[in-house]
Amino acid sequence: MYYLASALPARVPLRALLSLWLLLLAATPARATHIVGGELDLQHQTGSTYTLTLTLYFDAINGNAAALDQALTAGIFDKATNRQLQSVVLPLTSNTFVSYTNPACAVGSLSTRKLVYTKDITLDAATYASASGYYAAVERCCRNLAISNIVNPGGAAQTFYLEFPAVVRNGASFIDSTPRIFPALGDYACIGNLFYYDFGGVDPDGDSLAYDMVTPLNGHATAAFPIPAPAAAPYSLVTWSAGLGTTNQIPGSPALGIDAHTGRLTVRPNRLGLFVFGVRCAEYRKGVKIGETRRDFQLYVLNCPTNNPPVVSVRANGRAYRPGRDTVRFVPGGSRCLTLRYTDPDPNSTLTLTAAPLNFSDPATAPSFTTTTSGTVHASGQPDTLTATLCFPMCADTKGKVYLLNVLVADNGCSLPKRDTVRVAFIAAPPVSTTPVLTTSFPPEVPGQPTPTVVRLALNQPYTATLLGTDSAPNPLTLTATGVGFSLASVGMNFSAQNGTGRATATFTWAPDCGLVTASDSGLVVRFALAQGGTICTPHTLTRAIRFVVPRPGDSLAFSPPNIITPNGDGLNEAFTLDQALPPDFCASQFAGVSIFSRWGRLVYQSPTRSFTWAGGGVGGIYYYLVTFTDGRRFKGWVEVMP
Repeated sequence: MYYLASALPARVPLRALLSLWLLLLAATPARATHIVGGELDLQHQTGSTYTLTLTLYFDAINGNAAALDQALTAGIFDKATNRQLQSVVLPLTSNTFVSYTNPACAVGSLSTRKLVYTKDITLDAATYASASGYYAAVERCCRNLAISNIVNPGGAAQTFYLEFPAVVRNGASFIDSTPRIFPALGDYACIGNLFYYDFGGVDPDGDSLAYDMVTPLNGHATAAFPIPAPAAAPYSLVTWSAGLGTTNQIPGSPALGIDAHTGRLTVRPNRLGLFVFGVRCAEYRKGVKIGETRRDFQLYVLNCPTNNPPVVSVRANGRAYRPGRDTVRFVPGGSRCLTLRYTDPDPNSTLTLTAAPLNFSDPATAPSFTTTTSGTVHASGQPDTLTATLCFPMCADTKGKVYLLNVLVADNGCSLPKRDTVRVAFIAAPPVSTTPVLTTSFPPEVPGQPTPTVVRLALNQPYTATLLGTDSAPNPLTLTATGVGFSLASVGMNFSAQNGTGRATATFTWAPDCGLVTASDSGLVVRFALAQGGTICTPHTLTRAIRFVVPRPGDSLAFSPPNIITPNGDGLNEAFTLDQALPPDFCASQFAGVSIFSRWGRLVYQSPTRSFTWAGGGVGGIYYYLVTFTDGRRFKGWVEVMP
């Protein structure tokens, strides 16, 4: 991939270069020149348990198989005193291969193994409470003999290194995990071409990350003592070749650098060879640095076949779009699509289109392709130029602002695709939205009152209401009626609608009778709705809630029975009766009976007849009565008998 010697003429074919390198290896004594790079990682699990992991990248082609260790030892040290607190044996737990970004670009004789060494450790609060923090380190020799940017690479070691904070601060638990996962670099770079790679990490605690280039650590290991016992800092640095250094680890224009915020590596190399480089990722919490992790890796720069970049052009509203000069305007009723033409001067190039918003994220504005976005050009039976259509939603609305969209085309060149980008500036306005109007024959709504409008109906008397929906735009309108907690048909209600474009009418009818109405005072609520449809961006729905109540006759009258009778034969107030004072019988609410009791609770009179009369039984005093109805209603009172 990226770790062969490169001190050969620039135009030596890659196959010949590999063959020559293998011959050189055969003439070289076996040594542990195998380290491609790697990093340490510390993750919190639970309580005071953490997992310490070493990831080591191993040259699977040129490395000495005897140097593939089954375990490595890490030391943990106090930063303030360099005192060693733990020695941790990390067993090998995983052995896999690193993949290329584009497998089609793979060079079969180049291969890297990813070796993972890991073990759970304990960081107790009593020991790891120093405000200065701590560091862990693993040392191993040696690096690839073929590295071209450091002195004596075959005798240079690597110190895998990370820093972490105390596990307790101000008496409270302080949990931190180092940032992860840095993607492994599985590609090579082509001389003279821009190389880029996402080398960023993800922090499980949400801490801020900052990246910079650093000189790789060498440490105490040597070719004679490749695996020393854990030793404290300071760790010596590798020695750069003449003219190279921390800011110029891989020479080029630009030289290798990393974005401080994203971790994106960028270089346009101007020298062939295998180059080691170092990156540091520092983590910050609330503006304070709490730790760091370092990674060393290698990048192989070689001569690649010439790969010309693809080209994409844009047409809008029937004319060629001029980037930086034009602004596309999408208006109601007009076209909302861009026509894209993309090609590549190289034969058999496979191209792929993408679109990336720059200053907006609203999905209602994001465009989508309506045609295929990939294809091959300049191949047998294939066109020289491909076309695609990119359309914006009808309801896209930039609210008068200029939005920017990158239209990108990428080829399938090695080691990384080349691209062309057209930045499209556009303004989009949605169709004009109208609000429909709902008119009904129901009583008018009370402004500011959220409760349903009440309509009182008489038993067995038909009731009819009309509804009319209109829209100044020719949008489809639909009128509906829905019972709240019941179906209209179950109580004999009928709703008939004639829906249409710009106008909808409906009729509601109901003739309540005892078979369809309960004796509930709360009534039945029906929700009437006018819904606006069609291809509109913000459809409206207007509603009216009507509570239909069938009151009992006489419910509005007060219950005022007589409370004195004088059964003395003068023809006045001779008997106690309630027929005129009680509410009339209504559907399921029928008179069930009356009971009269003495003041001591003895039943003295009882009748199931509504028109009962009671003359007092010849004994004066206070008596109490109870009247019941079949729906459970009860009326109580007293009456005094004065003979």
